[in-house]
Amino acid sequence: MTAADPLTGIKAHLPAKPKGQTIVVGAGKGAAHMARTLESVWDGQLTGTVVTRFGYGCHVKNIDILEASHPVPDAAGMDAAKRLFEQVGGLGPDDLVIALICGGGSALLPSPPSGLTLEDEITLNEALLASGAPISAMNVVRKHLSTIKGGRLAAATKARVVSLIVSDIPGDNPAHVASGPTVPDGSTRHDALELVEQYKLSLPPRMLEHLASSAADAPRPDDPQFANNSHHIIASAGVSLEAAAEIARRQGVMPVILSDSVEGESRDVALVHAAIAREVLAKDRPFTKPVVILSGGETTVTLKNKDGRGGRNAEFALAMGLAINGHDIHVLAADTDGIDGSENNAGAFADGETVRRLRDVGLDARKLLDGNDSYSGFTAIGDLFETGPTGTNINDLRAILIQS
Repeated sequence: MTAADPLTGIKAHLPAKPKGQTIVVGAGKGAAHMARTLESVWDGQLTGTVVTRFGYGCHVKNIDILEASHPVPDAAGMDAAKRLFEQVGGLGPDDLVIALICGGGSALLPSPPSGLTLEDEITLNEALLASGAPISAMNVVRKHLSTIKGGRLAAATKARVVSLIVSDIPGDNPAHVASGPTVPDGSTRHDALELVEQYKLSLPPRMLEHLASSAADAPRPDDPQFANNSHHIIASAGVSLEAAAEIARRQGVMPVILSDSVEGESRDVALVHAAIAREVLAKDRPFTKPVVILSGGETTVTLKNKDGRGGRNAEFALAMGLAINGHDIHVLAADTDGIDGSENNAGAFADGETVRRLRDVGLDARKLLDGNDSYSGFTAIGDLFETGPTGTNINDLRAILIQS
């Protein structure tokens, strides 16, 4: 967790103090902790507002901490979006906005365009979460159905904007984190419409009409209004994977990092990881035991059962449990923010005995997986991984240990 702590990155990228005011805005599941960290190292006056998930707030002296719903947007999030616009709206060229952005900000900042409603944003969010689309694709659609995403918050001020970003996006594109409220990108509404078709998103006609109109156009990165702005990735999956690898080396276990940007359907990604792990166990290739296989990124789940409980990491772990059944392989899959989907766990543990333990309590691992109900299974056998809010969010961590 030390490698994912935003303190180091914030200290390294503190902007120079302006002649005028310094205002802090932010959004994401780790935004409150980022605000507290910034306040602890900033030599000067700070005021502002950040929004985080319910239960993820912390005490900050001079920056207001608002809480809203995640992953389903709510009215508190709409009010928070308005507050952020109010914070930056009256500033001038001598002022500075420090934007603290991390994963979760998309849902926490609902701000529907004219003619659309909060209920439309909820519909969009639910459709995206059930679609199996990667997070980068989700955020292209979101930012063209919003008045705050896609750089629009930064476009609402004449102050210089410095964005400090904790990335939960495979590839670390800063414009995709929290759908880029302060960092525009080159995607267009036509790209968004293509993604709606590709992932068969069922959206109300009024939302499709908006995407087809010029009202959905987002600011372009080369717009002169962004010329004095800057952004910095201050924490990411890659840095944390290297830290995990170093811990393994100290324990005498060889670490192998597959990638920090793995995407795809959770259960399919699990099958690939399991195949590699079984090959290592049986034939000492492509890696020699003992080894811990590490990967990061953000997988997805295409929901077949909306009543099932469990996020992408528990689903990965359950699929791994099925694929390594009877083998001496141990797995941890977890979301670094401490919440896997909408439940209270960060992820789950699995091993070659997971299927048996589930069977011993009367549960069928295959039926649980088919019903997207991994949480219920891991709860029943006591194999949830629970951390509580971590104060950061650098997407997912998967660790697979093969010893002998």
